[in-house]
Amino acid sequence: MVAKNHQQWKANPPLQGDEWVNSRIYSDQAIFDEELEKIFKHTWIPVCHESELPKPYDFRTMSIAREPIVICRGPDNEVRAFLNVCPHRGMIIERRPSGSFLEGQPSGNPKRMTCMFHAWQYDMKGNCVYISREKEGYQDRLCKEDIGLRRLRCEVKFGGFVWVNLDDNPAVSLEDWGSKAFDCLRKSIDAEPLEVFHYHKAIVNTNYKLWHDTNCEFYHDFMHYHNRVTGFNDAYFARKNEAFENGHITVGTFEVNYDQYEGFESRADLSFPHLPPNQWYMIDLFPGMNFNLRGSALRCDIVTPLGPDKVMIEYRGLGLKRDTPEERQTRINHHNSIWGPFGRNLHEDLIGVQGQGTAMQTGSEPRRLLLGRHENQTIHDENGMRHYYEEWGRWMNRLPSNPDLPFTEHQYATATAAE
Repeated sequence: MVAKNHQQWKANPPLQGDEWVNSRIYSDQAIFDEELEKIFKHTWIPVCHESELPKPYDFRTMSIAREPIVICRGPDNEVRAFLNVCPHRGMIIERRPSGSFLEGQPSGNPKRMTCMFHAWQYDMKGNCVYISREKEGYQDRLCKEDIGLRRLRCEVKFGGFVWVNLDDNPAVSLEDWGSKAFDCLRKSIDAEPLEVFHYHKAIVNTNYKLWHDTNCEFYHDFMHYHNRVTGFNDAYFARKNEAFENGHITVGTFEVNYDQYEGFESRADLSFPHLPPNQWYMIDLFPGMNFNLRGSALRCDIVTPLGPDKVMIEYRGLGLKRDTPEERQTRINHHNSIWGPFGRNLHEDLIGVQGQGTAMQTGSEPRRLLLGRHENQTIHDENGMRHYYEEWGRWMNRLPSNPDLPFTEHQYATATAAE
């Protein structure tokens, strides 16, 4: 059969239920709102790296599931996270993306988080330390000791990344959440302190899951000339996609032949500790984070979903903190030549997912997207995406191929085109 009429186009594919998804999961506003409530408010989210808070009173801000967050390093050197919201009148406290509380702001004192609205102030532990005209307004009915910021679960782990969970009682600890997936890299990224040397972000008109999909499957390497030239060999096609509990996957390593691409060179001299020369591992964490180690540089993608068809992606490049200036510049060149804003591969991935977003905007007719490639769990198998959407179905209690139906593992695996 060639081109299809409308009825044929809308028909379910002749595959098992876990081998395709309904595009409504990428475009439906109600499903997106539910994802924020059911998934992002209850999972561990990496928010930054400890090297971005090098000194006491340094801070960064971001958001998780529409909740503004502030992460700061206290004078005791502890990294903590709080809702970036003043409990007085619900005002956002800190508007800057990063900086230091060491110096006073026009509306507040040094070493304090100050809400500019009414000048209430908080210390680095979230305690309220000053209420303007406290006695005049509240007499003995309320005092600063009764007030505090909303503290959040916060830990530094897995190569020095800062993780936050909005749930005070998460279903699993951070260690249990990610340790098995990180096993392949943990020895390398925990061997010595790392440092962020590159940061940029992009707001992309696509669903956050589509970005995660493109990190989960390497079948799209046909789009990347660099990857074809440096890697399409027997070792590349033998790489394994390994699934882990909690919806995570890892993509196994092989030796990349960088010198096969004009102008590139081996990265062996600056390999991360315990990593064989020119190796390449990738970890994809549910619900949408990515850790990607190409020999000399570690890349981390952190997604902040903004809508069913919009996502902010923060890209970080990391090297060893002890790098000499010459080593650091080489790592930057290695990273940016592939993953920088004008790198060889990153913009091609963005073209792919933006094209998907254009074709699946909110209100568009539902489509059936295929996840049915089976190649013995090797690099072009789509088992990583199938594993991801099985986990997504559990958290959402929705069947990915028909999100109006509740999720059951049996139905997910056995639903057929007849249904």
